[in-house]
Amino acid sequence: MAKPGRLGIGIIGAGKVGAVLGAALRAAEHAVVGVSAVSDASRERAETLLPGVPVLDVQDIVERSELVLLAVPDDALGDLVQGLAKLGAWQPGQLVAHTSGRFGVGILHPVRAAGAIPLALHPAMTFTGMSLDLTRLLDCTFGVTADAAMLPIAQALVVEMGAEPVAIAEGDRTQYHAALAHGSNHMVTLVAQASQLLREVGVESPERMLGPLLRATLENALASGEAALTGPVARGDVGTVAAHAEALREHDAGAGGDILEAYLAMARATAHRAGSRGLLKPDQLDAIRKALAGEDGLDDNGPDNDGPDNDGPQATGGN
Repeated sequence: MAKPGRLGIGIIGAGKVGAVLGAALRAAEHAVVGVSAVSDASRERAETLLPGVPVLDVQDIVERSELVLLAVPDDALGDLVQGLAKLGAWQPGQLVAHTSGRFGVGILHPVRAAGAIPLALHPAMTFTGMSLDLTRLLDCTFGVTADAAMLPIAQALVVEMGAEPVAIAEGDRTQYHAALAHGSNHMVTLVAQASQLLREVGVESPERMLGPLLRATLENALASGEAALTGPVARGDVGTVAAHAEALREHDAGAGGDILEAYLAMARATAHRAGSRGLLKPDQLDAIRKALAGEDGLDDNGPDNDGPDNDGPQATGGN
């Protein structure tokens, strides 16, 4: 016997997110009535994660569905919604949810105008488009946005997928998404840059060297926040910071790389936050900024390095 409140769901976009969320909703005994898939990769993904679900045209999916899940790139979402509105595709009472992190329900105005119900359901997770993602959903949160009366529906759909809903206000969606992109996407870039530097100095398996360090750092940061901060910038080790910056200037000058720019930006941000927390004295903070700018006139020993963290344990081995 089917659970009450089961929906006929159509998936527009069998990308890594759409196919996985469709499979999760199907596991909750909703019926996936159709999926759109254009590329060979999308069709293969649909066959793997949504076996037996017909691949249909977008307009056919909307016509057949009680819940339409729009899992398309951010920049394509607005045009898709408006195009379907011009065709008169949206139906009164129909649920229409998108998976974009950037947008709330405002972008679904044409849906609302047709009498359908707009929802924003964004998983704060990176996806591979494979079945292992279904397990990751169990430890995942979704940023959900909806009208107050419809928020319980959005929350219930997320819970049925095994995840945790967190309400995000309409006006906060862009900042919410920037936070996730900054933390996740830029981490990949940082790891790639660090791996490149290590590989160039003869470390054959950078991942084995970085793995334990980065995992410990992430766990400490999540558990303790900025109290986990360590390293030469936080300690006020000006000479070390200056040496790092100079080495990376020489490296990128020859290779035309992007590592120096990233190092300087993150070191400045780290120095600012360390100064705000009292880990660096004003003269130390000024000296760190000068070192990052490549300015001369620093003592060999740098400024007075008796900041609060210098005698404390180093969570990452004094890196």
